Amino acid sequence: MKRFDLSLYLVLDRDLCAGIGMVETARAAVSGGATIVQLRDKQAGTASLVDTGRALKAALTGTGALLIVNDDVEAAMAIGADGLHVGQNDMHARNARERIGPSMILGLSVETEELAAAVDPAIIDYAGIGPVFATSTKPDHEPPIGIDGLATLVKACPVPAVAIGGLKANHTGPVLAAGAKGLAVVSAICGMPDPRQAAAGIAEAIRKART
Repeated sequence: MKRFDLSLYLVLDRDLCAGIGMVETARAAVSGGATIVQLRDKQAGTASLVDTGRALKAALTGTGALLIVNDDVEAAMAIGADGLHVGQNDMHARNARERIGPSMILGLSVETEELAAAVDPAIIDYAGIGPVFATSTKPDHEPPIGIDGLATLVKACPVPAVAIGGLKANHTGPVLAAGAKGLAVVSAICGMPDPRQAAAGIAEAIRKART
């Protein structure tokens, strides 16, 4: 049984993290309560992703936070990451699972109720559901689904779900009430003056929402 905590899932953005870099942003966010860090950089080649990913893995050692790589299966395997996340337009989930083997975590982006219901729990470990709200960090995203849409997709999805898309600390209660296991955030932490404090604020909101 794979163990992972989707509570506060940080998706790194190279441009937003430019001030202190992705590794330092991740280190600060994890010290503030981030439970998973996803390395997402669509502009970087595999070699560059591997370099950054290995630095991230070293930075996260001993923290309990997991490292997920977006889209690039070669990089995920070379880094020895905890998992891989694929979108609907990336490598097919079944092919990804065949490449990474049974022990690595595999996440899949899901934007519609049909896609949520079609998730195969024998292949996929968790779903990233959204975008809940419009977000500038992924300009080509599908139409926002809102909190009601999130609840509908979570109900249809047979694996644990993390919500993504324009989420801030004040969305924590509604997101968890909709059935998601956590929030995936980008700009709510990346590029903030104090990523640790930003993460701690969301982590505290999650704790309050669960009590």
